[in-house]
Amino acid sequence: MDDSEFITYADNIVAETQKQGGIVRLLGAVAFNIHCPTYGHFQQEAQRHFTDLDFAAYFSHNAAIRRAFLKLGFEEDREVAVVFARQRLIYNMPGTELHVDIFFDKLDFCHPIPWAGRLEVDSPTIPLAELLLEKMQIVQINPKDIIDSVMLLREHQLNNSDRDTVNANRIAAMCARDWGLWRTVTMNLKKVGEISKGYTWLAESDRAVVLERIEQLLKLIEVEPKPTAWNIRNKIGDRLKWYKEVHEVIQ
Repeated sequence: MDDSEFITYADNIVAETQKQGGIVRLLGAVAFNIHCPTYGHFQQEAQRHFTDLDFAAYFSHNAAIRRAFLKLGFEEDREVAVVFARQRLIYNMPGTELHVDIFFDKLDFCHPIPWAGRLEVDSPTIPLAELLLEKMQIVQINPKDIIDSVMLLREHQLNNSDRDTVNANRIAAMCARDWGLWRTVTMNLKKVGEISKGYTWLAESDRAVVLERIEQLLKLIEVEPKPTAWNIRNKIGDRLKWYKEVHEVIQ
């Protein structure tokens, strides 16, 4: 499958689920590409290609989602449905290599990223703040995550709204509620800045914008008021593990 086929499937899935009375929203590489019409070419220049589709959903829309995927000709991975119950679904399209993951109510890898009330904010993807957090909450961040983050930060300004901007206030507020998330997000934002300096395909002018937005976001996270529990946890620091291993939640 080429990249355009992934986007076509994604659009069809979002539309059919809506017809069936449910909501699904894209996350992952395809979502980043769709939300970055000007700088989506960064993925191609960095040899970043699509491999699957990932969606966020509400478990309350479980029946509508199943109807939609049945209508579109997908086959459900029944073992995953039994083992993970209310957490996720996996579908495959017969005759292709297309694999679809659906995560219910939150993305919970190294840190939980909930989306209660957030899937209605944007379409066909989750909001930009959650897209960025999807990558920034992975402790062992990989090169593909960094490429997508660079692209998103180059394309979109920071603001306190979700209208085609990264809602920095939401990110700062979530980090203020969870010291572990704060630790990982700030660590990874700095990594993105450092690693992006080695990208030969990234123009200096584009890199400068990305670095400026990273610094802006780090400052907003820093000045966000922190509760007492956060400050107590901050005193313990890295002496106590602050995250889950990805392999603990993805089998």
